[in-house]
Amino acid sequence: MNNTEQLIETPSDSTGTAAAPSEPASAASPSSFDPRADLAAAVELAGRTLAAVRPGQYDDPTPCEEFDVRRLSSHLVAVVRRISVIGRGEDPFGVPSFADEIPDGGWAAAWEPGAREVAEVWADPGVLGRQLRLPMGVLPGAAAAAVYAHELTVHTWDLARATGQEPEWDQGLIERVIDVVRRALPAETRGGRIPFGEVVAVDAGAPAIDRLVAWAGRRP
Repeated sequence: MNNTEQLIETPSDSTGTAAAPSEPASAASPSSFDPRADLAAAVELAGRTLAAVRPGQYDDPTPCEEFDVRRLSSHLVAVVRRISVIGRGEDPFGVPSFADEIPDGGWAAAWEPGAREVAEVWADPGVLGRQLRLPMGVLPGAAAAAVYAHELTVHTWDLARATGQEPEWDQGLIERVIDVVRRALPAETRGGRIPFGEVVAVDAGAPAIDRLVAWAGRRP
């Protein structure tokens, strides 16, 4: 599925519950690492991109091979809902991976309450230092915010590319996300339990968004 939340996929126990990683995925302290503004910006841009999708595009393919535009739109709504659940310290598996109950064209309307809830839940600075449960395992809240800023940014690019949109990317945000994801997702660990394609070579001077999606296995 090429999702950032699966970067550190952990074995399940007999109940199907993901076990926590044996070591923290991020050593950054909450006092020095606060990606909540980046998460908020990623949520806002994803919502604007989703709102611009046209009905005739729902069946079109996206760079994320498993998803057409319809399936990716449904998944994005599920992701924004899951971010709130995770921030509250609840079970991420309580939110399905797709918002299948939403009819075609209803994703943008469903996004708005989901985005408001993310803002409310993550407004508490104490969330940064809490151990939160993600589908990948247990991470500090600061690391969880960075994980989802990356996932939303890459999937926003997927959706924009599929629907002919050209969002105004926040270069600073993307550079920060690149720094995090290159440590979390090394080039050498692809395939198998790491559901990303091989890194696509791009020039070092390429736009930040191109370098980000190339690291995720997309071809800009």
